[in-house]
Amino acid sequence: MLETLKEKVYKANIDLVKHGLVLFTWGNVSGIDRKSNLVVIKPSGVSYDIMKPNDMVVVDLNGKVVEGDLRPSSDTPTHVVLYKAFPDIGGIVHTHSTYATAWAQAGIDIPNIGTTHADYFHDAIPCTADMTEEEVKGSYETETGNVIVKRFEKINPIHTPGVLVKNHGPFSWGKDADEAVYHAVVLEQVAKMASISFAINPNLTMSPYLIEKHFSRKHGPNAYYGQKKK
Repeated sequence: MLETLKEKVYKANIDLVKHGLVLFTWGNVSGIDRKSNLVVIKPSGVSYDIMKPNDMVVVDLNGKVVEGDLRPSSDTPTHVVLYKAFPDIGGIVHTHSTYATAWAQAGIDIPNIGTTHADYFHDAIPCTADMTEEEVKGSYETETGNVIVKRFEKINPIHTPGVLVKNHGPFSWGKDADEAVYHAVVLEQVAKMASISFAINPNLTMSPYLIEKHFSRKHGPNAYYGQKKK
């Protein structure tokens, strides 16, 4: 079942290691098949060193295991909430990458202060609000998804494909698992650059027209960055 998607999700999980975004088992990638509304996700707590494509777990949009001998990632309920709320996304990544997690632990949005950020994220990368005692003690992973969705009430999740969950870490997404990993790498890099930049100049600013220029030349209706698709 969904063998091609399993291969893609497996590879995307391995790419987290290749890009230095995870230690041990601190991360996961999923992908969704929108025709069947089935999600393929990394199994919980399985080392990347021994993980195989067939270890990927298939779940439905209620988080119920449809295929697989292993338990799915403990973050599966969060992924499911996001797939339901953001119908245009096809892959999700969660990591505890150092700089993005530092901003999440600080509870601060990563402001858009450079063209690298603006090339991929139109707005500041938002940080969610504190989770309530009820949310934490209840269906914690589901509520994590809900606080992300609430944070995006006035933000386009396609134009800003990532978030910081306060005191926890980053989630990113994209059209598929590969793009979600790509955005996770960029998110970590802009978090690192922002940390260094604010250390150098705490009063730095970024012009809104430069943000618009860089985002629009890649993503706008008249985008001209790169080559035309055949």
